[in-house]
Amino acid sequence: MQDIHHILKTYWGYDQFRPLQEDIVRRILEGKDTLALLPTGGGKSICFQVPALAMDGICIVVSPLIALMQDQVQNLVRRGVKAVAITGGMSKKEIDVAFDNCVYGHIKFLYLSPERLQTELARVRIARMKVNFFAVDEAHCISQWGFDFRPPYLLIAEIRDLHPNAPVLALTATATPQVAQDIMQRLAFKNGQVIQSSFRRDNLAYVVRETDDKLGQLLKVAKAVNGSGVVYVRNRRKTGEIALFLHQQGIPSTFYHAGLPAAERASRQQLWLDNAAQVMVATNAFGMGIDKPDVRFVAHMDLPDSPEAYFQEAGRGGRDGKDAGAILFWHKRDLDELQKQLEQSFPPIDEIRKVYQAIGNLYQIPVSSGFGQTVVFDMKHLCDTYKLDPILVFNSMKTLEREGYITFTDAIYQPSRVMITVSKEELYRYEVAHPEHEKFIKLILRMYGGMFEGFVRIKESEIAPRLNTNELKVAAIFNDLMKKDLLHYQPQTDRPLLTFTAPRADAKSLYIAPENLALLRKTAQSRIDAMSLFVQDTSTCRQKKLLAYFGEQDAPVCGKCDVCKKQTESERKQIRVQLRDDILNTIAQQPLTLNDFKIHFPSVEEKELSFVLRQLLDQGIIKFNQQRQLILAKNG
Repeated sequence: MQDIHHILKTYWGYDQFRPLQEDIVRRILEGKDTLALLPTGGGKSICFQVPALAMDGICIVVSPLIALMQDQVQNLVRRGVKAVAITGGMSKKEIDVAFDNCVYGHIKFLYLSPERLQTELARVRIARMKVNFFAVDEAHCISQWGFDFRPPYLLIAEIRDLHPNAPVLALTATATPQVAQDIMQRLAFKNGQVIQSSFRRDNLAYVVRETDDKLGQLLKVAKAVNGSGVVYVRNRRKTGEIALFLHQQGIPSTFYHAGLPAAERASRQQLWLDNAAQVMVATNAFGMGIDKPDVRFVAHMDLPDSPEAYFQEAGRGGRDGKDAGAILFWHKRDLDELQKQLEQSFPPIDEIRKVYQAIGNLYQIPVSSGFGQTVVFDMKHLCDTYKLDPILVFNSMKTLEREGYITFTDAIYQPSRVMITVSKEELYRYEVAHPEHEKFIKLILRMYGGMFEGFVRIKESEIAPRLNTNELKVAAIFNDLMKKDLLHYQPQTDRPLLTFTAPRADAKSLYIAPENLALLRKTAQSRIDAMSLFVQDTSTCRQKKLLAYFGEQDAPVCGKCDVCKKQTESERKQIRVQLRDDILNTIAQQPLTLNDFKIHFPSVEEKELSFVLRQLLDQGIIKFNQQRQLILAKNG
């Protein structure tokens, strides 16, 4: 077993762990089940990546976030660590090769979605792997009380039977005490312990403003704050509108949502990361896995539907430890809008069946088949073909996903991948017999290593200029070589994907458990109620109220939020009124110089004393006499 501090320094360049990270790492090394509750930006990934590198074998990472999985795999590979993610959109051959490499190829990390764990292929291959432990990211998804419950997560505990001695590390940034207990129970913890850091953020000021002029208020914040910001909105259209408004007012801004092409999303994200755009206006599709420490403000233009979502998004501000603000703009009509969205989130079962039938028909999936099949999903085409309302379709799909029938991902960029399927000798013989392809084959072998062992990411745009041709021609050559059974070629994709995680059922007999819907609706309503209370309560410190929601009942007031500032100002006014009376009573007895006042009021801050004296002078209530003493003006 390698030294964990050496690993931390070698791969991440850090001399020491953040608070609690080392405790979590050591528990996993001791083989103990652990639930780690760390706030957004708390360094959760290091908690499983370091011990996995210290131990023999492979770490299985379960995560529902495809983009985050891909991001972590790329980061690990850049550090020289072998890691793979198995996601929708991969061919059967790619999946088969990836699993084989995990069994035989010294892969250290295998990232999977919980839905993938349901497949027989995954279970058979995982049984043959040398698993050191399981890491379950976004673990709140396993709890029906959590804010993003996913039934496939309930099956994770079954995979433990394949490796009963491998511990489980569950990680989340948002869990109430009830959810934390549920996570440990659902994952069948044997010797479990919760390791939790305080969710306090002493450098983050939570500010809630009720206003009719959200844009005007946002502009004031953007102009006043010297640094970058994120503005969250609910729908894609508003991202562009608000970014344009800010840009027209002299605030360099851009926008981001999952409907943009991958290249454009990456370009806009880079503008913001490089500070070429001060403000990023985005839906909640933005932020996961993006580490920009110097975000000075996070603004919400719409009410989040839960304290968990708000806490995660607001927590992206001030990760460098310097002061930052989380500003939430709201109006009473926003509460009605949240309630309306709740109603829309739970469509009638007959409508859900209609959407399910339409999806199966559009993609020609026969009843009792289609399990594991992934298709490129076109929402507009579906709605136009079957005259369906997009909001109804979206919410019906979320229900079908929760019930384990399908999974759906927004557009995820998958680069082109290539794997050579013949031996080096066979490939050489082909080159000799087909000199028209010799230069091409030699070029890709020089440019990309590892194509004989597995699928390698390639870029047609990098290959084309070296052959004095275009990307379409490069793709055509790859396709030609694939037809000759020399290689497998998967072109890049950037489309939403839908995967059938169960064989297609007859829509009339599609079972949606009413008790599940009732429970989910009840918990969703409780989160909306908590969010409503949060914005309307003007007497409790914002951070104290948030921390109480997550189980920290005795947290001190923050002194920074709008409630604390208002209370501080009220207290200051009372102190000044009393000081004013004391000053007038004192100089009614005897004149005093400015220095005399400091002696008579030793416990009063000098700036407060100066403020009240200046106020009395400006109002003509006191004045200086010829000896430069202050006296009551009426006695002058």
